[in-house]
Amino acid sequence: MAYKIAVLPGDGIGPEVITEAVKVVRAASNDYDFEEALIGGIAYDQTGHPLPPATLELCRNADAILMGAVGGPQWENIQPASHRPEIGALLAIRSELNLYANVRPAKTLKALLNASPLKGDHGMIDVIVVRELTGGIYFGQPRERRDNGNTAVDTCVYTREEVRRISEQAFAIARTRRHEIVSVDKANVLETSRLWREVVTEMANANPDVKVTHMLVDNCAMQLVRNPGQFDVILTENMFGDILSDEASMITGSLGLLPSASLGPSKNGRAFGLYEPVHGSAPDIAGQGRANPIAAILSAAMMLQYTFGDLEGAQRIEAACEKVLDAGLRTADIFEKDCQLVSTSKLGEAIAAAVS
Repeated sequence: MAYKIAVLPGDGIGPEVITEAVKVVRAASNDYDFEEALIGGIAYDQTGHPLPPATLELCRNADAILMGAVGGPQWENIQPASHRPEIGALLAIRSELNLYANVRPAKTLKALLNASPLKGDHGMIDVIVVRELTGGIYFGQPRERRDNGNTAVDTCVYTREEVRRISEQAFAIARTRRHEIVSVDKANVLETSRLWREVVTEMANANPDVKVTHMLVDNCAMQLVRNPGQFDVILTENMFGDILSDEASMITGSLGLLPSASLGPSKNGRAFGLYEPVHGSAPDIAGQGRANPIAAILSAAMMLQYTFGDLEGAQRIEAACEKVLDAGLRTADIFEKDCQLVSTSKLGEAIAAAVS
């Protein structure tokens, strides 16, 4: 029986890169069936809502979700704001499916070391940011304008259970790596961060096989630039994780290289997750064949590993990406002298052939 994957191409370059990711998964295995549905701005245009009920139903019945980016300038001023793609689709699907753990690896590929803004071996990074995804200031209530629109209020809320469950995910990942976690907060200022540090410290005491240290978020941002190699697993809350994972990803040289997984409670004995590239919809290059599909392809590799337990298949996809890059094939965002400039589809085809 084939596993069912919900495919949500999204907006901008989303359909282009997700097409290549599906192509590579098909080359790696015949165990998966794919079904597409609308999400984001295109869904709003066609149905009046960025997350149509049919899409949500498909996702609930799927074994995993593979998704492209959503949004674009033409949807930025939709009213109510809850219908904008980033809120009404992206935040909503995370909340509706209880996808509380965002896992973002940032790893420098040796063939692209020169693309890192940190030159030489200093640009080598291999870190996983484990970001709490359904709490914090992005979801706290009240969220409102007061005083005739002259005052804005956002609320940051965390519960002990929310911190505990994301910490469990970080400990599990750390045990597959260096057994080290840096927990990032702002405990010198924020009450939610003091609760965060308290719970993580309790978890550390109960799991002595994993070394846990605490770091303030501003220091972490600085240390990622100063010495990225010191980090292995970074555990942090929603907004800090959003910022730090983007910073870590740029050290690798391009947002077009970075995958992510948003994981929720287990389903049918497997980790249920939504897998998507970190980059945005990039409407300025949509339809031009310039988008880098590697982030979407590596997101699919994460899907094979985390949801379907196919580590061998995931490693084959990762190795295929490195093989093609070693051969000198590049999309525009990572192009360098003496390399071959190829389109989105040509790079995807080359990776699929390398997997096969």
